Amino acid sequence: MSFKEKIDFNRIPRHIAMIMDGNGRWAQAKGLPRTAGHSEGVSTVTRITEECTRLGVKYLTLYTFSTENWNRPSLEIQALMQLILDRLLEDVFMKNNVRLRVIGDMSRLPVPVLAHLDEICEHTKNNDRMTLVLAISYSSRWELTNAMQQIAQQVKDGTLKAEDVNEDTINANLQTNFMPEPDLLIRTGGEYRISNYLLWQCAYSEFYFTNKFWPDFLEEELYEAIVDFQQRERRYGKTSAQVQQ
Repeated sequence: MSFKEKIDFNRIPRHIAMIMDGNGRWAQAKGLPRTAGHSEGVSTVTRITEECTRLGVKYLTLYTFSTENWNRPSLEIQALMQLILDRLLEDVFMKNNVRLRVIGDMSRLPVPVLAHLDEICEHTKNNDRMTLVLAISYSSRWELTNAMQQIAQQVKDGTLKAEDVNEDTINANLQTNFMPEPDLLIRTGGEYRISNYLLWQCAYSEFYFTNKFWPDFLEEELYEAIVDFQQRERRYGKTSAQVQQ
């Protein structure tokens, strides 16, 4: 029996977040430049996005480029930015009725890349089958710092009292305030960390790690991760007996 046949389609995670790790190592293992791995990784993004829409996932968030990635060699950064321009196509979103949203520090992106992203976000804003969120120039510590600065300014301006700051206040000032927290976080590439990604939002997410490099993460691997997720008991601090009531 395939993993897809084991899926309970009544319990599909509403929001899946992914750390797409291993593009460079995939290429190096094949004697190719690292940029070839990133190019192949874009093809995987298309496949996984389309399959998530078919499965009924409502939000898919992809860790595309971290703030720390700006420290990579300039040629690799240029190649990654060019891939966004060349391979992130509006047709894919429109064909699958997918809306695009972007989170991260947009001030650091090249103007043509930012304009391209803005255009697709605008043209797909009414699509409602699934929302694909690209975390670009993103890190969770940057996001939390930015949220704290916004809240501090609100307190300074007198529109918010310090004693009224709570979890809802923080959530409202995060870049992810338009979507639910991830039910499932998947990381490829054999690493067991979340690398400054959605730290606040993943407080109760289920984690799934695989040794597969991102270019080799096919639909069957996605099914396996979902089946694994569905076998877990999500207690949110309660006992098993309470959850089963």
